[in-house]
Amino acid sequence: MIRIPAAVRSVALVLLVAAIPSPAIGQQLAPDFDALGDQAVERLIEYLRVDTTNPPGNETAGVEYLAAIFDAEGVPYETGESAPGRGNIWARIPGGDVPRLVLLHHIDVVPADRDQWTVDPLGGEIRDGYLYGRGALDTKGLGIVHLQAFLALHRSGIRPDRDVIYMATADEEAGGFFGAGWLVENRPELFADVGVVLNEGGDGSFEEDGVTFTVEVTQKVPLWLRLVSVNTPGHGSMPQAESSVTRLLRALSNIQAHEFEARIVPAVGEYFRAQAESHAEPWRSAFVDIASSVRDRAFLTTLQIYNPFLHALTRNTCSITVLEGSGKINVVPPVAAAELDCRLLPDQDPDAFVAQLETIINDSKIRMEKIMGFSPAVSDSDTDIFRAIHALSQRHYSGARVMPGVSSGFTDSHFFRDLGILAYGYSPMVLAPSEMVRYHGNDERIEVEQVRRGTRMMVELLEALTLQ
Repeated sequence: MIRIPAAVRSVALVLLVAAIPSPAIGQQLAPDFDALGDQAVERLIEYLRVDTTNPPGNETAGVEYLAAIFDAEGVPYETGESAPGRGNIWARIPGGDVPRLVLLHHIDVVPADRDQWTVDPLGGEIRDGYLYGRGALDTKGLGIVHLQAFLALHRSGIRPDRDVIYMATADEEAGGFFGAGWLVENRPELFADVGVVLNEGGDGSFEEDGVTFTVEVTQKVPLWLRLVSVNTPGHGSMPQAESSVTRLLRALSNIQAHEFEARIVPAVGEYFRAQAESHAEPWRSAFVDIASSVRDRAFLTTLQIYNPFLHALTRNTCSITVLEGSGKINVVPPVAAAELDCRLLPDQDPDAFVAQLETIINDSKIRMEKIMGFSPAVSDSDTDIFRAIHALSQRHYSGARVMPGVSSGFTDSHFFRDLGILAYGYSPMVLAPSEMVRYHGNDERIEVEQVRRGTRMMVELLEALTLQ
């Protein structure tokens, strides 16, 4: 047997492919959707069993899993570690001159407390039609749906009218600086001609009167802060008039008691108006004119009880999430600290907000340190891509509503919006509203049938966006 060197085989293959006429524009991928969906479920089970809990991340293990699939499929790819174990992977199907499309998800997942779950969080177990595992919703499920659509395009041999990039990154759950942020800074050529990024952040939801798809176009801007209080230490048996702890508690009490101004930015107003028709009165009328409704303090209190997510979209917020003091019960510590998870409306100037917080705290001896902060940006919803998502959703779910959404959390999309790239948070999988609490919660799961159906929808969306 004559063995042809790999480099020679690659050149021969390129020449052979170049000699084959390109299929006519407008062809459909038309894979075996049953087989593709079954494979999606199998691969998601395997992917969930790869431990990429952040911290520490170890996303390289996820990269190795995806790389093995690309090797088996004959798909070229690249990888890059931002730090030991912090892996990223991307693959490209070359196409025409239309600006590139990126299918993005993050490999890392948040920690899970095994004692609070009814199944192993890393077990990838199917029960009663649901696939359980940390990352099933956020975002390994979406990553596998993207993968299956990407591979369907690759297997077809059809040359799309734009490059399609599959990208899986590290560290989103801790800010993305070892993942998407690192790639933007260190591999800028990957994004030089990108027209749109499809990422997490939007969901489909089964409502009483039908299905609603929310496509995330902007998000509240995270500003994570650390408050540090320093004072004379002492013995716990001799309380001082003032200590690092009491000074910090006073500052936190001032923040907790402060009501940040409620105001409606345009993207939030549009989102509430779209939400109105799926809510009964009195919410329907209140949401239609949400800018007027939020002037009523009683309405805001009721809204926070009814739907904390919607309430969070009406104002800047700060949650006290971390407290640090003494390591011993009988020691008054010299330093006490707290961390705040603040989320700002998209038009809020962060520096002005910090100045406001300093006024609220009213203590010059409390030091405020910035842990992390992003810049605001909004993606336009008046685009052919948004309209393609709308058409696809209504084709699969008759009468489905499709609306631009605002996320109270953050995703990696901000890295790309900062570059002027259109970024949408979109998932073709539909959940019952009660399932939303499983994001970062106990017994995270996705309906097996939604994995299969979502795979088919993503293939069809890829057709609409790349085979004109």
